[in-house]
Amino acid sequence: MSRRRLERLLNLTMCLMATSRFLTVAEIGELVDGFAPGESADEQEAFRRMFERDKQYLRDIGIPLETGTNSFFSDDVGYRIRRSDYALPEISLDPDEAAALGLAARLWSSTSLAAASASALLKLAAGGTRTLPGPDGLEPRVGTTEPAFAPCLAAVQAGQAICFPYRKPTETGSSERRVEPWGVVSWRGRWYLAGHDRDRAAARVFRLSRVTGTVRPVGPPGVVRMPDTVDLRALVSASALPERIRTAVLRIRPGTGHALRRHARALSPVAGADADTDGMDIVEIDYSDTERLARWVVGYGDDVLVVRPRQLRDEVVRRLADAARIHAVPGTGTGTS
Repeated sequence: MSRRRLERLLNLTMCLMATSRFLTVAEIGELVDGFAPGESADEQEAFRRMFERDKQYLRDIGIPLETGTNSFFSDDVGYRIRRSDYALPEISLDPDEAAALGLAARLWSSTSLAAASASALLKLAAGGTRTLPGPDGLEPRVGTTEPAFAPCLAAVQAGQAICFPYRKPTETGSSERRVEPWGVVSWRGRWYLAGHDRDRAAARVFRLSRVTGTVRPVGPPGVVRMPDTVDLRALVSASALPERIRTAVLRIRPGTGHALRRHARALSPVAGADADTDGMDIVEIDYSDTERLARWVVGYGDDVLVVRPRQLRDEVVRRLADAARIHAVPGTGTGTS
C-alpha cells in the first residue's frame, strides 16, 4: 500500500469517527484530506470509485463502517464509525516503541501481512496515536533490498539450515558457509543473520550485504532451534564492526549521477590517474559501507567509474561480472538484448 493511500485511509477513519451523524459522500469529499471530488463529471466519477475502493478496504480489514441516513426526511446515504465500536483507549508510546511499530509496518508492507499492518496502524490512529515517529521525530527506514533477506528469513521461519557464499570485509574471495539460522536482525540500518556456523561450531553473525550468491536450504525443515539463552540483538551488536569513514574518488559523466553528486564534493583534475578524465567530472564522496556504495555505483553503469580506493573498485567489478554472468545466454557468452 502506498503511503499516500494509507494517509487517506487514516484521514477517512478519523473523520468518520469524529462525528455522530452520517457523512454523505459529497461531505467526505469536502472534509477528508486526500480526496478531490473535482469539477468535471469524469473527476467526480473517479472520486466516487476511489471512495468505494477505500470504503470496501476498511470493511475488509474489520473496521465497522455504518451506512445510514440522518433523518426520515432525507434519502442521502451517509457513513460513520461509532467510537464505541472501534476506538481504543488512549495510547501512549515511548519513542523507541513508536519506532518499532513504524519499522514493523514498513517490513510488513512487502509481505503477506500488509493488510494486518494497515489495520493495526488505523486502529492506533483511532486510539489517538496519529503518527508513529522514530527517535528525535525521525521516521524509521530499513531497506530489505538485500537478495539474501527473503531466503534467510524464510529459513529462520522454517527452522531449516542453509548454506551460502560469504565474503568477509578483509577478503577478496568468498567461502561457503553452512549455518543453522536463528534470526534476521536489523542493526544500525543494516541486516544481519545470526546463527550457528556448523563448520566453526560456534555462533556467528553474517551481514546480508556480504552474501555473494544464492542462499540454499540444507536438510529438512523444523530441525533448527535457537537456544533459550541467546540474545540476538546482543549477539549482533557485539559482532558488528565499528564504522570507519573512508573517501572514494569517482568519475561521473556530465548530466548523470545526480543523486551521487548531492552527497559528493567536486574536485579539479590533478596530475596522475585523475588527469585522463575523458570529459568526466571528478568527485569525492565519504562512505562507511563498501557494499552499499558499490551497489549504488553499479546502478549507473559506465556513467560512473571508481578511481579509488582499490577495494571499492574491485567490488564494483565483481558485481558487474556477476550481473553479466547471470544474464549471459548459455553457449554464447553474451548477454540478452
